[in-house]
Amino acid sequence: MKYYIIAGEASGDLHASNLMKALLQQDKHSKFRFWGGDLMSQIGGNKNLVKHYRDLAFMGFAEVIMNLPTILGNIKFCKKDILDFKPDVLILIDYPGFNMRIAEFAKKNNIQVHYYISPQIWAWKENRIKKIKRDVDQMYVILPFEKDFYEKKHNYPVHFVGHPLLDAIADRKQVNPEQFRKENNLNEKPIIALLPGSRKQEIKKMLSIMLKMVDKFNDHQFVIAGAPSQDLGFYKQFIKSENISIVENKTYDLLSLANAALVTSGTATLEAALFKVPEVVCYKGNTISYQIGKRLVKNIKYISLVNLILDKESVTELIQNDFNTKSLENELFKILDHKYRKKIFADYYELEQKLGGKGASENTAALIIKNS
Repeated sequence: MKYYIIAGEASGDLHASNLMKALLQQDKHSKFRFWGGDLMSQIGGNKNLVKHYRDLAFMGFAEVIMNLPTILGNIKFCKKDILDFKPDVLILIDYPGFNMRIAEFAKKNNIQVHYYISPQIWAWKENRIKKIKRDVDQMYVILPFEKDFYEKKHNYPVHFVGHPLLDAIADRKQVNPEQFRKENNLNEKPIIALLPGSRKQEIKKMLSIMLKMVDKFNDHQFVIAGAPSQDLGFYKQFIKSENISIVENKTYDLLSLANAALVTSGTATLEAALFKVPEVVCYKGNTISYQIGKRLVKNIKYISLVNLILDKESVTELIQNDFNTKSLENELFKILDHKYRKKIFADYYELEQKLGGKGASENTAALIIKNS
Protein backbone atom coordinates (compact mmCIF):
# COMPACT_ATOMS: atom_id res chain seq x y z
CA MET A 1 0.00 0.00 0.00
CA LYS A 2 0.94 3.65 -0.38
CA TYR A 3 1.22 5.59 2.87
CA TYR A 4 1.38 9.37 3.19
CA ILE A 5 2.67 10.26 6.68
CA ILE A 6 2.85 13.68 8.38
CA ALA A 7 4.96 14.29 11.51
CA GLY A 8 5.72 17.86 12.52
CA GLU A 9 8.36 17.59 15.26
CA ALA A 10 11.26 15.52 16.57
CA SER A 11 9.20 13.11 18.70
CA GLY A 12 6.84 12.55 15.77
CA ASP A 13 9.81 11.76 13.54
CA LEU A 14 10.95 9.10 16.02
CA HIS A 15 7.56 7.43 16.41
CA ALA A 16 6.73 7.65 12.71
CA SER A 17 10.07 6.06 11.77
CA ASN A 18 9.38 3.09 14.05
CA LEU A 19 5.88 2.79 12.62
CA MET A 20 7.35 2.79 9.10
CA LYS A 21 9.70 -0.05 10.08
CA ALA A 22 6.75 -2.05 11.38
CA LEU A 23 4.70 -1.35 8.24
CA LEU A 24 7.56 -2.57 6.05
CA GLN A 25 7.83 -5.75 8.09
CA GLN A 26 4.11 -6.47 7.74
CA ASP A 27 3.57 -5.02 4.25
CA LYS A 28 6.67 -5.56 2.09
CA HIS A 29 5.14 -3.53 -0.73
CA SER A 30 4.85 -0.37 1.40
CA LYS A 31 5.57 2.90 -0.36
CA PHE A 32 6.03 6.08 1.64
CA ARG A 33 5.85 9.82 1.11
CA PHE A 34 6.20 11.90 4.24
CA TRP A 35 6.71 15.11 6.17
CA GLY A 36 9.12 14.48 9.02
CA GLY A 37 12.82 14.24 9.70
CA ASP A 38 16.07 12.35 9.41
CA LEU A 39 14.84 9.19 11.15
CA MET A 40 11.94 8.81 8.74
CA SER A 41 14.31 9.47 5.84
CA GLN A 42 16.50 6.57 6.98
CA ILE A 43 13.51 4.25 6.54
CA GLY A 44 11.63 5.77 3.62
CA GLY A 45 14.46 7.41 1.69
CA ASN A 46 15.41 11.08 1.58
CA LYS A 47 13.83 11.49 -1.88
CA ASN A 48 10.42 10.78 -0.33
CA LEU A 49 10.78 13.49 2.36
CA VAL A 50 8.51 16.38 1.36
CA LYS A 51 9.42 18.85 4.13
CA HIS A 52 11.60 18.59 7.23
CA TYR A 53 9.93 19.25 10.57
CA ARG A 54 12.50 21.92 11.46
CA ASP A 55 10.86 24.11 8.79
CA LEU A 56 7.40 23.56 10.28
CA ALA A 57 7.78 24.10 14.02
CA PHE A 58 6.20 27.30 15.29
CA MET A 59 5.65 27.37 19.03
CA GLY A 60 2.94 29.39 20.78
CA PHE A 61 0.01 31.56 19.69
CA ALA A 62 1.99 34.70 18.95
CA GLU A 63 4.56 32.81 16.88
CA VAL A 64 1.86 31.04 14.86
CA ILE A 65 0.21 34.36 13.98
CA MET A 66 3.55 35.86 12.91
CA ASN A 67 4.23 32.89 10.62
CA LEU A 68 0.68 32.40 9.35
CA PRO A 69 1.49 32.96 5.63
CA THR A 70 4.14 30.22 5.77
CA ILE A 71 1.82 27.82 7.59
CA LEU A 72 -1.05 28.39 5.14
CA GLY A 73 1.35 27.94 2.24
CA ASN A 74 2.51 24.61 3.68
CA ILE A 75 -1.08 23.42 4.07
CA LYS A 76 -1.92 24.33 0.47
CA PHE A 77 1.19 22.57 -0.82
CA CYS A 78 0.49 19.49 1.31
CA LYS A 79 -3.01 19.10 -0.08
CA LYS A 80 -1.77 19.20 -3.66
CA ASP A 81 1.05 16.77 -2.88
CA ILE A 82 -1.37 14.28 -1.35
CA LEU A 83 -3.56 14.32 -4.44
CA ASP A 84 -0.52 13.86 -6.67
CA PHE A 85 0.72 10.87 -4.62
CA LYS A 86 -2.73 9.22 -4.40
CA PRO A 87 -2.12 7.35 -1.09
CA ASP A 88 -4.20 4.42 0.12
CA VAL A 89 -3.87 5.72 3.66
CA LEU A 90 -3.02 9.06 5.24
CA ILE A 91 -1.28 8.61 8.61
CA LEU A 92 -1.16 11.65 10.87
CA ILE A 93 1.26 11.81 13.81
CA ASP A 94 0.08 14.25 16.53
CA TYR A 95 0.75 17.88 15.30
CA PRO A 96 -2.98 18.76 15.38
CA GLY A 97 -2.96 22.40 14.24
CA PHE A 98 -1.74 21.27 10.83
CA ASN A 99 -2.93 17.68 10.71
CA MET A 100 -6.58 18.30 11.56
CA ARG A 101 -6.88 20.54 8.51
CA ILE A 102 -5.30 17.89 6.35
CA ALA A 103 -7.62 15.23 7.81
CA GLU A 104 -10.67 17.24 6.75
CA PHE A 105 -9.27 17.64 3.23
CA ALA A 106 -8.39 13.96 2.91
CA LYS A 107 -11.80 12.81 4.10
CA LYS A 108 -13.51 15.00 1.51
CA ASN A 109 -11.32 13.37 -1.13
CA ASN A 110 -12.16 9.82 0.00
CA ILE A 111 -8.70 9.10 1.45
CA GLN A 112 -8.62 6.97 4.59
CA VAL A 113 -7.40 8.92 7.62
CA HIS A 114 -5.57 7.11 10.43
CA TYR A 115 -4.37 9.20 13.39
CA TYR A 116 -1.48 7.84 15.46
CA ILE A 117 -0.83 9.66 18.75
CA SER A 118 -3.97 11.60 19.49
CA PRO A 119 -4.16 15.39 19.75
CA GLN A 120 -4.33 16.26 23.44
CA ILE A 121 -7.97 17.35 23.30
CA TRP A 122 -8.40 16.13 26.88
CA ALA A 123 -6.28 19.15 27.86
CA TRP A 124 -7.63 21.82 25.53
CA LYS A 125 -9.74 22.32 22.41
CA GLU A 126 -12.01 19.48 23.41
CA ASN A 127 -14.45 20.64 20.74
CA ARG A 128 -12.05 19.09 18.21
CA ILE A 129 -13.80 15.82 18.98
CA LYS A 130 -16.49 16.79 16.44
CA LYS A 131 -13.92 17.05 13.65
CA ILE A 132 -12.15 13.89 14.78
CA LYS A 133 -15.42 11.94 14.65
CA ARG A 134 -16.14 13.38 11.21
CA ASP A 135 -12.70 13.16 9.61
CA VAL A 136 -10.68 10.40 11.31
CA ASP A 137 -11.42 6.79 10.37
CA GLN A 138 -9.15 5.18 12.98
CA MET A 139 -7.54 6.70 16.08
CA TYR A 140 -4.60 5.07 17.88
CA VAL A 141 -3.95 6.42 21.39
CA ILE A 142 -0.80 5.92 23.46
CA LEU A 143 -1.84 7.10 26.94
CA PRO A 144 -4.01 4.79 29.05
CA PHE A 145 -6.49 7.44 30.16
CA GLU A 146 -7.17 8.55 26.57
CA LYS A 147 -9.21 5.42 25.77
CA ASP A 148 -11.73 6.17 28.51
CA PHE A 149 -11.79 9.84 27.50
CA TYR A 150 -12.76 9.05 23.92
CA GLU A 151 -15.01 6.05 24.48
CA LYS A 152 -16.79 6.82 27.74
CA LYS A 153 -17.03 10.59 27.47
CA HIS A 154 -17.44 10.97 23.71
CA ASN A 155 -18.67 7.60 22.47
CA TYR A 156 -15.89 7.39 19.90
CA PRO A 157 -14.05 4.03 19.66
CA VAL A 158 -10.25 4.17 19.65
CA HIS A 159 -7.34 1.72 19.88
CA PHE A 160 -4.97 1.87 22.87
CA VAL A 161 -1.72 0.54 21.39
CA GLY A 162 0.75 1.25 24.20
CA HIS A 163 3.41 3.95 24.26
CA PRO A 164 5.99 3.91 21.43
CA LEU A 165 8.72 5.25 23.73
CA LEU A 166 8.86 1.83 25.35
CA ASP A 167 9.80 0.39 21.95
CA ALA A 168 12.31 3.10 21.15
CA ILE A 169 14.07 2.73 24.50
CA ALA A 170 14.04 -1.06 24.57
CA ASP A 171 15.39 -1.36 21.01
CA ARG A 172 18.33 1.00 21.45
CA LYS A 173 21.88 -0.31 21.71
CA GLN A 174 23.32 -0.30 25.21
CA VAL A 175 25.92 2.40 25.70
CA ASN A 176 29.38 1.73 27.10
CA PRO A 177 29.79 4.36 29.87
CA GLU A 178 33.58 4.68 29.58
CA GLN A 179 33.48 4.88 25.80
CA PHE A 180 30.65 7.45 25.85
CA ARG A 181 32.53 9.69 28.27
CA LYS A 182 35.73 9.42 26.24
CA GLU A 183 34.07 10.09 22.87
CA ASN A 184 32.27 13.15 24.22
CA ASN A 185 35.14 14.56 26.32
CA LEU A 186 33.30 14.03 29.60
CA ASN A 187 35.03 13.58 32.93
CA GLU A 188 34.16 11.16 35.74
CA LYS A 189 31.85 13.51 37.65
CA PRO A 190 28.16 12.49 37.92
CA ILE A 191 26.12 13.88 35.03
CA ILE A 192 23.22 16.32 35.20
CA ALA A 193 21.51 16.24 31.80
CA LEU A 194 19.96 19.40 30.38
CA LEU A 195 17.11 18.90 27.91
CA PRO A 196 16.06 22.44 26.95
CA GLY A 197 13.73 21.50 24.07
CA SER A 198 14.12 21.36 20.31
CA ARG A 199 13.09 24.81 19.06
CA LYS A 200 15.41 27.83 19.13
CA GLN A 201 12.99 30.10 20.95
CA GLU A 202 12.35 27.64 23.80
CA ILE A 203 16.02 26.67 24.07
CA LYS A 204 16.98 30.32 24.55
CA LYS A 205 14.43 30.75 27.35
CA MET A 206 15.13 27.47 29.12
CA LEU A 207 18.87 26.99 28.80
CA SER A 208 19.86 30.40 30.15
CA ILE A 209 18.25 29.57 33.51
CA MET A 210 19.28 25.91 33.55
CA LEU A 211 22.93 26.86 33.12
CA LYS A 212 22.83 29.05 36.22
CA MET A 213 22.99 25.79 38.18
CA VAL A 214 26.50 25.00 36.95
CA ASP A 215 28.40 27.02 39.56
CA LYS A 216 26.07 25.86 42.33
CA PHE A 217 26.72 22.13 41.79
CA ASN A 218 30.47 21.92 41.16
CA ASP A 219 30.60 18.23 42.06
CA HIS A 220 28.57 17.42 38.95
CA GLN A 221 29.11 18.04 35.24
CA PHE A 222 26.32 19.49 33.11
CA VAL A 223 25.69 18.01 29.68
CA ILE A 224 23.32 19.57 27.13
CA ALA A 225 21.35 17.17 24.95
CA GLY A 226 21.62 18.77 21.52
CA ALA A 227 18.43 18.42 19.48
CA PRO A 228 18.77 16.95 15.97
CA SER A 229 17.08 20.04 14.54
CA GLN A 230 19.77 22.44 15.83
CA ASP A 231 23.40 23.07 14.87
CA LEU A 232 26.13 22.61 17.44
CA GLY A 233 27.15 26.24 17.01
CA PHE A 234 23.77 27.42 18.29
CA TYR A 235 24.42 25.83 21.69
CA LYS A 236 28.02 27.02 21.99
CA GLN A 237 26.93 30.63 22.47
CA PHE A 238 25.48 29.66 25.86
CA ILE A 239 28.57 27.92 27.20
CA LYS A 240 30.55 30.05 29.63
CA SER A 241 32.11 27.32 31.78
CA GLU A 242 34.41 24.33 31.40
CA ASN A 243 31.89 22.29 33.39
CA ILE A 244 29.38 22.29 30.49
CA SER A 245 29.43 19.90 27.54
CA ILE A 246 27.16 19.15 24.58
CA VAL A 247 26.28 15.83 22.99
CA GLU A 248 24.49 15.80 19.65
CA ASN A 249 21.70 13.36 18.79
CA LYS A 250 22.55 11.10 21.72
CA THR A 251 19.82 11.97 24.21
CA TYR A 252 19.05 8.36 25.12
CA ASP A 253 22.70 7.52 25.67
CA LEU A 254 23.01 10.60 27.84
CA LEU A 255 19.91 9.75 29.90
CA SER A 256 21.13 6.20 30.42
CA LEU A 257 24.13 7.63 32.31
CA ALA A 258 22.62 10.75 33.89
CA ASN A 259 22.23 11.13 37.63
CA ALA A 260 19.54 13.82 37.29
CA ALA A 261 17.94 15.96 34.57
CA LEU A 262 16.41 19.38 34.02
CA VAL A 263 13.81 18.87 31.32
CA THR A 264 11.63 21.20 29.28
CA SER A 265 8.01 20.07 29.37
CA GLY A 266 7.09 17.67 26.57
CA THR A 267 7.84 14.10 25.53
CA ALA A 268 11.30 14.38 27.09
CA THR A 269 9.75 14.34 30.58
CA LEU A 270 8.48 10.82 29.92
CA GLU A 271 11.77 9.75 28.31
CA ALA A 272 13.72 10.80 31.40
CA ALA A 273 11.30 8.89 33.64
CA LEU A 274 11.55 5.71 31.57
CA PHE A 275 15.35 5.92 31.90
CA LYS A 276 14.80 6.22 35.68
CA VAL A 277 16.38 9.67 35.86
CA PRO A 278 15.04 11.96 38.65
CA GLU A 279 14.03 15.20 36.96
CA VAL A 280 12.72 18.72 37.37
CA VAL A 281 10.20 19.67 34.69
CA CYS A 282 10.58 23.23 33.43
CA TYR A 283 8.50 25.50 31.23
CA LYS A 284 8.70 29.18 30.36
CA GLY A 285 6.97 30.45 27.24
CA ASN A 286 6.18 33.70 25.50
CA THR A 287 4.13 35.73 28.02
CA ILE A 288 1.22 36.35 25.65
CA SER A 289 1.14 32.76 24.45
CA TYR A 290 1.29 31.48 28.04
CA GLN A 291 -1.57 33.68 29.23
CA ILE A 292 -3.76 32.63 26.30
CA GLY A 293 -2.89 28.97 26.79
CA LYS A 294 -3.56 29.15 30.53
CA ARG A 295 -7.12 30.30 29.83
CA LEU A 296 -7.75 27.68 27.18
CA VAL A 297 -6.42 24.63 29.02
CA LYS A 298 -9.15 23.08 31.15
CA ASN A 299 -9.44 20.25 33.64
CA ILE A 300 -5.73 19.54 33.67
CA LYS A 301 -3.66 19.66 36.84
CA TYR A 302 -0.20 19.03 35.40
CA ILE A 303 1.88 19.78 32.30
CA SER A 304 4.24 16.79 32.38
CA LEU A 305 3.23 13.41 30.98
CA VAL A 306 4.69 11.70 34.04
CA ASN A 307 2.33 13.45 36.43
CA LEU A 308 -0.64 13.25 34.05
CA ILE A 309 -0.35 9.49 33.67
CA LEU A 310 0.22 8.91 37.39
CA ASP A 311 -2.45 11.50 38.28
CA LYS A 312 -0.25 12.93 41.02
CA GLU A 313 2.75 15.23 41.35
CA SER A 314 5.59 12.75 41.16
CA VAL A 315 8.04 15.17 39.53
CA THR A 316 8.16 18.87 40.36
CA GLU A 317 6.94 21.26 37.67
CA LEU A 318 8.38 24.78 37.57
CA ILE A 319 6.15 26.79 35.27
CA GLN A 320 6.61 30.34 33.95
CA ASN A 321 7.54 32.65 36.87
CA ASP A 322 8.19 29.67 39.16
CA PHE A 323 10.95 28.64 36.79
CA ASN A 324 13.66 30.81 38.32
CA THR A 325 17.17 30.32 39.64
CA LYS A 326 16.27 29.90 43.32
CA SER A 327 13.43 27.43 42.79
CA LEU A 328 15.44 25.40 40.31
CA GLU A 329 18.38 25.19 42.72
CA ASN A 330 16.11 23.98 45.54
CA GLU A 331 14.47 21.31 43.38
CA LEU A 332 17.73 20.10 41.88
CA PHE A 333 19.15 19.72 45.37
CA LYS A 334 16.10 17.60 46.31
CA ILE A 335 16.36 15.16 43.41
CA LEU A 336 20.03 14.55 44.21
CA ASP A 337 19.09 13.49 47.76
CA HIS A 338 19.11 9.71 48.23
CA LYS A 339 15.87 9.44 50.23
CA TYR A 340 13.92 11.69 47.87
CA ARG A 341 15.16 9.70 44.89
CA LYS A 342 13.77 6.44 46.30
CA LYS A 343 10.24 7.87 46.18
CA ILE A 344 10.73 9.00 42.57
CA PHE A 345 12.00 5.56 41.52
CA ALA A 346 8.90 3.91 43.06
CA ASP A 347 6.69 6.26 41.06
CA TYR A 348 8.61 5.51 37.87
CA TYR A 349 7.97 1.79 38.34
CA GLU A 350 4.24 2.50 38.70
CA LEU A 351 4.40 4.65 35.56
CA GLU A 352 5.86 1.80 33.51
CA GLN A 353 3.14 -0.57 34.63
CA LYS A 354 0.44 1.86 33.52
CA LEU A 355 1.98 2.32 30.08
CA GLY A 356 1.86 -1.41 29.32
CA GLY A 357 4.52 -3.33 27.46
CA LYS A 358 6.36 -3.03 24.19
CA GLY A 359 4.78 -3.27 20.76
CA ALA A 360 3.05 0.05 20.05
CA SER A 361 4.57 0.35 16.57
CA GLU A 362 3.78 -3.25 15.59
CA ASN A 363 0.27 -3.04 17.07
CA THR A 364 -0.48 0.16 15.18
CA ALA A 365 0.94 -1.12 11.90
CA ALA A 366 -1.18 -4.28 12.12
CA LEU A 367 -4.32 -2.28 12.82
CA ILE A 368 -3.64 0.15 9.97
CA ILE A 369 -3.22 -2.72 7.50
CA LYS A 370 -6.27 -4.56 8.87
CA ASN A 371 -8.53 -1.48 8.79
CA SER A 372 -7.45 -0.14 5.38
